[in-house]
Amino acid sequence: MAEDPNEDAKPTETQREAQEALEKQVAQLKREINKINRTLAEHAEEVVEEATGWYEGAADSVSRTTQALRKRASTASGVAQENPGTVSSAFMLGAAVGLLLGLVLVAGDQRRERWF
Repeated sequence: MAEDPNEDAKPTETQREAQEALEKQVAQLKREINKINRTLAEHAEEVVEEATGWYEGAADSVSRTTQALRKRASTASGVAQENPGTVSSAFMLGAAVGLLLGLVLVAGDQRRERWF
């Protein structure tokens, strides 16, 4: 029997079957990857929508807080302009309380040092 030199070049039946099986697996993997990509894209859209909602809510809250602070600052400024004596008295009282508190704390530290 003479051997055919092209016999090794021709794929055998099992090689063809193996190649077809691999091609099917590759095609199936491509479909699964596409499904995963679509799912990830959907989740990304949901996350973006949720983050946008959080941002808009935070921006609204900051805006309302800023307006309230402006109102209060304006009111405080008006009160200070109408009653300068009251404001200066409040500052003097605060300074006196702060001074007394500082003296008490310093005296407490000195007593503690004597025990050590």
